[in-house]
Amino acid sequence: MLTPDELRAAVEQTLDQAGRAWLDRALAEAADAKPRPDASGAARWELDFASAGRHIRPARISRSTEAQPTAPATTGQDAERGPKTQSAASAAAQAQEAAPDAVRVLLLHAAGADARTVARLYAHGTGAERRAVLRALPHLPLFTGPDAVPLVEDALRTNDTRLVAAAVGPYAARHLSPHSWRQALLKCLFTGVPLTAVADWERRARGDAELGRMLTDYAHERTAAGRPVPGDLDRVLALTRPPNHEEPPNHEEPPNHEEPSNHEEPSNHEEPSNHEKPLPREAPPSRRHPPSHEPSPSHEEPPSREPSPSREGPLPRALTREEP
Repeated sequence: MLTPDELRAAVEQTLDQAGRAWLDRALAEAADAKPRPDASGAARWELDFASAGRHIRPARISRSTEAQPTAPATTGQDAERGPKTQSAASAAAQAQEAAPDAVRVLLLHAAGADARTVARLYAHGTGAERRAVLRALPHLPLFTGPDAVPLVEDALRTNDTRLVAAAVGPYAARHLSPHSWRQALLKCLFTGVPLTAVADWERRARGDAELGRMLTDYAHERTAAGRPVPGDLDRVLALTRPPNHEEPPNHEEPPNHEEPSNHEEPSNHEEPSNHEKPLPREAPPSRRHPPSHEPSPSHEEPPSREPSPSREGPLPRALTREEP
């Protein structure tokens, strides 16, 4: 972005003597202008702001284009001059449009326009005047505050791509909310506004996962509808992804592949010693050949019943005496 001094030098190189004289007078009056909060009419520099297109015309380019033929060349050397003639004509058209815009930016800067003045000029201005207001925002004292955000948002709602390109300058990069800036970038991509017009887009797009999701969804919709996807979309999408070098640590987590050591934990395969334990299981042979005196501890129970015959012993003796 050019500074005001550089911008003025670039404009003066394209003007004739009359144009330079008008520019010097208009800038001097704008610099001497004072705030007029109670004034009903526009200041003189504001009238110059509106009429800049009639007074500023790049003299050198206009003369060259007037000398160029309008009919397309088809044969010989004329055929080779055709593309040059067309490129010169487009350059002339761009300069014809850029010079008045640049002069209006210089007038706003010289006057130090405040938020109220800028809003009034934008509301009542033509498309060219609105573009100049938006392009002048980085050169005005109000650049540090959000007072002009409504003007930027209004321009982004239009279908004028030149106005949209002017709206996504340094002021928008600094003050637009994340959601509004994402929508502005999407509109630029799908209306043909080049990324070079979007100020500071690399910084704001870097690592923005939500912007990446919006771009991906929008690209899928256009592909499904059979519409082309802008080539600049991939450039922005690449910045929204996180850096690849941060991902490897997650993939390196499988130092747990040392799990074989966990499989070796079961006594380090010393289980053969455990396989020798079946010997105690062979102890049952002692049960298979039990001693002959052990089989029936249950048969020893009758001795516990012997007391009953001892009680009945005396009775038979008495009975034997009485038998005769």
